[in-house]
Amino acid sequence: FIGEREIATIKSSDILVMLKRLEAVGTYEMARRIRSICSQIFRYAIATGRADNDPTYALKDAIPPARPKHHASITAPPEISILLRAIDAYPQGLVRCAMRFSAYTFCRPGEIRHAEWKEFDFEKAEWRLPGEKMKMKRPHIVPLASQVVELLQTVQQLTGHGQYVFPSSRAPKGDRPMSDATVLVALHSMGYTNEQMTAHGFRSMASTNLNENGWKPDVIERQLAHIEENAVRAAYNYAEYMPERREMMQWWADWLDALKQK
Repeated sequence: FIGEREIATIKSSDILVMLKRLEAVGTYEMARRIRSICSQIFRYAIATGRADNDPTYALKDAIPPARPKHHASITAPPEISILLRAIDAYPQGLVRCAMRFSAYTFCRPGEIRHAEWKEFDFEKAEWRLPGEKMKMKRPHIVPLASQVVELLQTVQQLTGHGQYVFPSSRAPKGDRPMSDATVLVALHSMGYTNEQMTAHGFRSMASTNLNENGWKPDVIERQLAHIEENAVRAAYNYAEYMPERREMMQWWADWLDALKQK
């Protein structure tokens, strides 16, 4: 757009037109990155006598923050019932188990794909995720409902010899996690579009229905591993509300199972 122009002739308005074209198609982060790269080029031009000013400086706040990414989700109980039955009918066993595990635990897809057998304690019925695997870089505990323990014991017969609970089908030794597209492809094959349901959508599905069924928002948010505003407190509270969370996770699994029968 401006590549053939003499750098000293380029004005803020020229850069703005270019950035607005990116903004119009929703690539906010790309627009901000390009503004930053252009600024570096203009500063070099100033240092080497090719330009007198950096026209991008006036555009620092011209591009709004990226809009929050929307993860499509099914939240209405009748539609959840249909989804759960479709999952149970999915032919590929390990992928079917991964989707059921996602529904029961409503963890982030990346956390589920990278789940390792060493992180699970069946006696305590817990999944302990180390901080380096979490979005917020803090340890997290997932209480396991009895249905989840039973599900994992079944999966263990298939993948227990390897590192990952849900390994890639191309890694017979179980040393590579399942692809990030696997669950989404499965949902597509079941007839769901990206605008209807995503792998991340299991989180919204749980959050919406747990709130509507009267569970305390603080308990739900802690189980979702959302960030605590008080950073000092957050460093010590990964086990906060654990009795309530354990009860909630069992209730959620029971609720899903009952809903599936309707």
